[in-house]
Amino acid sequence: MLLRKRAEELVDLMKKTKAELASSSENINGEIYIGCGETESISLLAQAAQNLQKKHPLIHYHIYSGNAECVMERLDKGLIDFGLLVGQTDISKYDYIRLPMKDVWGVLMRKDSPLAAKETVSAEDLWEKPLIISHQTSINSEMFSWLKTDISRLNIVATYDLVYNAAQFVKKGFGYVIALDRLINTTGDSNLCFRPLFPALEAELCIIWKKYQVLSRATDMFLKQLQKELDTIE
Repeated sequence: MLLRKRAEELVDLMKKTKAELASSSENINGEIYIGCGETESISLLAQAAQNLQKKHPLIHYHIYSGNAECVMERLDKGLIDFGLLVGQTDISKYDYIRLPMKDVWGVLMRKDSPLAAKETVSAEDLWEKPLIISHQTSINSEMFSWLKTDISRLNIVATYDLVYNAAQFVKKGFGYVIALDRLINTTGDSNLCFRPLFPALEAELCIIWKKYQVLSRATDMFLKQLQKELDTIE
């Protein structure tokens, strides 16, 4: 299984390299590989891709979802070009851009939940509640510090990778999801609502890529386009 996994990674890297070499200066094409955690800020990368696509329609994009550890592992192996990380992570070995926006942590719950009557949720409110949390290590280190209690004292009934899946458990009344805002629709006829944490807990966002990496024409163009999008925000 280990050899198979390594072989698949080598094949992916070969295809990626072949596509980069096939690009010409007259007609820029190629594949751009992006790994990202769940965040509404992926829309920034989508906007950059959309604007670049108008000039260079032969560039194609591949999006991989995963936690910070998985994204950095793929980046280190050369399987992706960029990573969008959520939360505090050691990025000293990468080149990076810190995004000016931040995501806000809160609790996703049913609208008929007792906590739904509150404008914000405190740590004490969650100590006895059935919790559904992300099992990403870097996120949980911040979260457990905010909760101000030992993990063994918490009633953690489930963990998740994708908040959409976790939200389905919330809809059935299984527990409370600690998640980032703007990922699940809580408007209209949805039976869910989102309440931010208090004191507020925010997640930093950054885009990373390997240091000293020789960028393909396509990835270089995408990075420049991304910087243009950020300049319009700042």
